[in-house]
Amino acid sequence: MFERPGGGEKAVLVQLDFGQGDVPERLDELKLLAASAGAAAVAVVQGRRERPDPALYAGKGKVAEVAEAIRAAAADIAIFNHELSAAQQRNLEKELGCRVVDRASLILDIFAQRARSHEGKLQVELAQLQHLATRLVRGWTHLERQKGGIGLRGPGETQLETDRRLLGKRVKVLKDRLKLLERQRAVRRRARTRREMLSVSLVGYTNAGKSTLFNALTKAGAFAADQLFATLDTTSRRLYLEGWGPIILSDTVGFIRDLPHSLVAAFHATLEETAAADLLLHVVDSASADRDAQIEAVDGVLEEIGAAQVPQILVWNKIDATAVEAGVERDAYGRIPRVRVSARTGAGLDLLRQALIETARDHADATSPAIDLA
Repeated sequence: MFERPGGGEKAVLVQLDFGQGDVPERLDELKLLAASAGAAAVAVVQGRRERPDPALYAGKGKVAEVAEAIRAAAADIAIFNHELSAAQQRNLEKELGCRVVDRASLILDIFAQRARSHEGKLQVELAQLQHLATRLVRGWTHLERQKGGIGLRGPGETQLETDRRLLGKRVKVLKDRLKLLERQRAVRRRARTRREMLSVSLVGYTNAGKSTLFNALTKAGAFAADQLFATLDTTSRRLYLEGWGPIILSDTVGFIRDLPHSLVAAFHATLEETAAADLLLHVVDSASADRDAQIEAVDGVLEEIGAAQVPQILVWNKIDATAVEAGVERDAYGRIPRVRVSARTGAGLDLLRQALIETARDHADATSPAIDLA
């Protein structure tokens, strides 16, 4: 059994095409994910298949090609832009003689690096442990030895069961702590509801410019960078709209296609802020050639967390990188479904504020108690 090395940063990236399309965009995203995790991509291996191989995911011929690329570049790790089963990951490590990381593990690693707040760290640890629970045998090879000489008969199974029990206890502790934080968050939400403030959440694909837009509107100074998952912790600020008054604006974690379910579950308390909002500002990187697929991916996550019915305004961001001018679009009912802005230059932000004022007025009219004139 392959004994896992302690670390390594040279990576061979593997992207297979199963006929889903968007392969160049998916590969570009994998390169960004690898760089965000601290790995240097030294080679890329691509291929086409009708379906994943049950044992090796990529098939023997392609795995041999990956192994050759690893040897030629003296790489330490192979990163697959796909979700691998525990058995596939174990088999690949045997064949390649190095660590193998799938897409879910890569995203979890980035989240672990980015988490700053106490709640964020708890959420990431919970997601990692839930992911590890299905791969305990694969990760700890010394626990698999059922027999093989004096001192190795029996205790392997006992040790594995012990580790599973300890992991289960830690998961329960983390869930209990997160439930407490969730209750505290719910109390704050009820207080805002009593003050009848419009609650607006920024959502969007990772690196779409949400935090830059949040800072431009609120002057909050939230961390913003040209990297994936720069923001993990929800930040809320009051935003004063001239001619209306204050609203609550929240910056949230960015979404990505094929987001690991363990992350969605662990970040339930944070993502609940999104589902409880009165309005979502769906920030889109208008300069991205993959923007339509990114919008679809975000809508998929919103569906999963129960926020699909929350009204949205599409914020077409980064127009400074395109030939598009700032502006608004209205539907047949006069409502604004889309605003074109540049959070970096400030172009169109006045139009976005006006759209928020119109939404706040509509929300106030809809929630005001009816007056009986009889």
